[in-house]
Amino acid sequence: MTTVDEARKRLGRIGVGLMTPIAPAEEWRRAARRIEDAGYGSIWVNEGIGGREVFTQLSVMLAATRHVVLGSAVANLWARHPAAMQGAASVLADAYPGRLALGVGVSIGAIVEQSGQKWTSPLNRMRRYLDDMDAAVEAAPTPEVPFPRMVAALGPKMQDVAREKADGALPAAMPVEHTRLARERLGPDKLLVVMQTAIRETDPEKARGIARGTQMLEMPGSPYVRSLKNLGYDDAALAGGGSDEVIDACFPWGDEDAIRSRIQDHLDAGADHVCVTVFTPDLASSADEYERLAPALL
Repeated sequence: MTTVDEARKRLGRIGVGLMTPIAPAEEWRRAARRIEDAGYGSIWVNEGIGGREVFTQLSVMLAATRHVVLGSAVANLWARHPAAMQGAASVLADAYPGRLALGVGVSIGAIVEQSGQKWTSPLNRMRRYLDDMDAAVEAAPTPEVPFPRMVAALGPKMQDVAREKADGALPAAMPVEHTRLARERLGPDKLLVVMQTAIRETDPEKARGIARGTQMLEMPGSPYVRSLKNLGYDDAALAGGGSDEVIDACFPWGDEDAIRSRIQDHLDAGADHVCVTVFTPDLASSADEYERLAPALL
């Protein structure tokens, strides 16, 4: 069985994201156990540069759970040397066979510059970084079950990198059409894990207001703006946090059935796995929300 086949089997169809920045370890343990008990196939956590270091965070949650897959969405390549990335992932995959999925991303220029580093071409940086990870394989533990390595890839050029140098792609906050095109570009033998933020709110004005509050289209150098332009959205549609059409395309919102339908659209378009995230103030509230959504999503 290939690494991709193994990952598809273990991930299942639906996972969740826990993106709360800072919380005590015991809160992470409790939330992870509740999500696992609810029946989700995976839990994904993100990372900036500093603060909540992703591999340490994953190790806390792996130790607290029994079988759920833990993933990085994403491990920031600017936060560590490529040999350290390979070594950390290999150690966790060795300790918890079949339970680690590695998503690697280039972040955005503003975050990188704030850390004191100089932003360079994300494509070249990613290519070199993955090559350097490969060069460090022999110095790292050899897991019984190889972990899948995915690239946070929104644009077609980064998806080409994901196809050529990784096991697949991990795009976020994009419309169903983006998922369909990504599957065509990756081909059938690569993983496609899609991140979607669900808003359980039936009032259109409130739901769209919550979505615009992410400011994903207003951050300097937003990769989401570039990707949506590639899909045909113009400047007017992307201004002011996004038109209703853009928001409705990028964010599943409504009641449980409406969210389930939108998530299924991504699976039908070629996603192997959809990671659903929610907006909540703390980890306990996230677990509450995922338990409410579980009967519709799973």
